[in-house]
Amino acid sequence: MGDNVPVPIHTLTIESDRVRAEVAADDGGRLAQLTIDGTPLLIGHDDLPTEGVATGIGWGAFPMVPWAGRIRHGRFEFDGVEYRLPINFDDHAIHGVGFELPWSIVEHGDHHLELRLELPSDDRWPFGGEVRQRYDVDDDGLTTEMSVTATDLAFPVALGWHPWFRKPDHVGFAPVAMYRRDDDHIAVSELVPVPDGPWDDCFVNFEPVDVEIAGVELRITSPCDHWVVYDERAYATCIEPQTGPPDAFNIAVRRLEPGATTSARYRIARR
Repeated sequence: MGDNVPVPIHTLTIESDRVRAEVAADDGGRLAQLTIDGTPLLIGHDDLPTEGVATGIGWGAFPMVPWAGRIRHGRFEFDGVEYRLPINFDDHAIHGVGFELPWSIVEHGDHHLELRLELPSDDRWPFGGEVRQRYDVDDDGLTTEMSVTATDLAFPVALGWHPWFRKPDHVGFAPVAMYRRDDDHIAVSELVPVPDGPWDDCFVNFEPVDVEIAGVELRITSPCDHWVVYDERAYATCIEPQTGPPDAFNIAVRRLEPGATTSARYRIARR
C-alpha cells in the first residue's frame, strides 16, 4: 500500500448548488471528497493520520471490486480450480483491485461523471472483465452506481463501496443479524444476534442508515443487503454497502457468466 507521504492528487468535480463531489479517477476511481452545504463529509487524502493507516485504503470512498472485504489468505476455488490472489493486508487479499488502479473517463458533465476500468487478466485477477462507475449529484446528495461485466470468462463477483466518513455525532443503524467472525477476524457463514459496538463486522441490513456529521443530517440508502460497519477509529466511521459478505468467494459465491452484467448503487443525501 505504500507509506503515508502526502502526494498531490488530481480530482474531477461535479456539483449542484448545495452538493460538491470530487472524484480521483487516477486514484482508484474513488470519491475523494463529498461536501454538502459547505461541510466536507469524508476523510480526505490530506486528513490521514501519520501512522496506522495505509494511504491506499484509508481515505475518500473507494469502490471495492471485483470483491469486497477480505478473501481469506487470498485463496478460493472456482470451477474446480484453486486461485491465489496477492496478499495485501495482513495475511489476506482485501477490497479487490479497483481502488489501486487508474480509471478512464467516459463522460464528464456538470452534474455527472462516468468512469471505466478494464480489470486485469493476471495474478492480481485472472479473469479480466470490465467495470463502469457513475457519479450523479443533485441538490440533495450524490448517487453512485457501479456495474461489472464478465467478458471472456465467468468469475465470482462481489462489489461495494468503502466510504470513510468523518466521525459522526450520531449513527442510526438497525441491522437484523451479523456474520460471526473467527480467529482470523474474517466472516464465516453463520449469522448471530447483533452485539453492542464498536464494530468491524458485516451485517444483514435492509434499512437506510442515518448519519449526522458536523450538524449535517444524512441518509445512506442502497439495495445492497450486506453492510460492513467499522467504527473502531476515533476520527472516522466506515459504513460500507456491498452485495455480499467478506470472503464471499468462499462462503456466498455469486457467479457472473460471460456477457452478463451485475450492478449496485448507493446514495448519500441530506435527510
